[in-house]
Amino acid sequence: MSNPPVPAPWLADEPDYRSESPLSSDLAFAEPSAIRRPPRLWLHILLFVLTVLTTPALGVLHYLSFASELGTRDVGLSWSVLMEGLLYSATILGILGAHEMGHYVACRLYSVDATLPFFIPFPSIAGTLGAVIRIRQAFPTRRALFDIGIAGPIAGFVALVPALFIGLSLSTIVPTPPQMAGWTLGEPLLFQGATRLVFGTIRDGYSLNIHPMVFASWFGMLATAWNLLPFGQMDGGHISYASLGEVSTRISVATVAGAIVMSAISVSWVVMTLVMLAMLYFLGPRHPRVLYEYEPIGAGRQVLALVALAMLVLCFTPVPMQRIDFIPR
Repeated sequence: MSNPPVPAPWLADEPDYRSESPLSSDLAFAEPSAIRRPPRLWLHILLFVLTVLTTPALGVLHYLSFASELGTRDVGLSWSVLMEGLLYSATILGILGAHEMGHYVACRLYSVDATLPFFIPFPSIAGTLGAVIRIRQAFPTRRALFDIGIAGPIAGFVALVPALFIGLSLSTIVPTPPQMAGWTLGEPLLFQGATRLVFGTIRDGYSLNIHPMVFASWFGMLATAWNLLPFGQMDGGHISYASLGEVSTRISVATVAGAIVMSAISVSWVVMTLVMLAMLYFLGPRHPRVLYEYEPIGAGRQVLALVALAMLVLCFTPVPMQRIDFIPR
């Protein structure tokens, strides 16, 4: 059991304490006197089971695309293909689960009431929209806010990096087919660096044929980057507010303005931008204050804030997905 936080007079105008975005993020609205409630294990189990069904199904489709070598050969279903679908499922659920458990463990360390992760099944693209936890108490201090906010991205990043290299070791370089249509993935700096380490420079006329584990890692990078955007009450917003205080409000407004511009460049940004605008409308631009507002976070956490910025840069891609339909000359 966690002790209820001590009410503070400056919280009178702050009814909402926590809210985040999709793609492996945290959602919560809590009262200062929140009492730990029993977990709804049936809902956690149901959503997890559904996600365990949707992710292998998409994993099978990703593996069939991989085994077809960019559509140049026919591949049928088999037990080995189904096992590859399960490997993809384990990879993506492991990355997203690590992210959320990072938040959850940090909450427990600070005696902040939080639920277990809710996985979100989605029968398209990745097989899931990520996972969320619900934090049901106000954050006690800026240090607690910082540590809980950064713990998820660090845990997810630590999980996705080895998965990326293992997936690349299973990937192949194939001749680019004379005709190709579909979707290309944006290449974050981490993806580019890992590809160069494993394969060197890819010659003209050849393409990287990614194993489904690489796609799972790429989705983890996308989730990490979007959650680390310094906006509102996403992970990056928590880190920004804990580190910079009220300056984070102007950073949040600038971030959502940038997302609107990016939506004009790539349709991939539309959903994320709509989520930000909804959060801005319903929750306002200010981050809710913690119970003990003026505690300094210390130099060590300021350095970790720079680490979070580095993870954002490494995982960010301006155009996550792009439709292609061309015939090479």
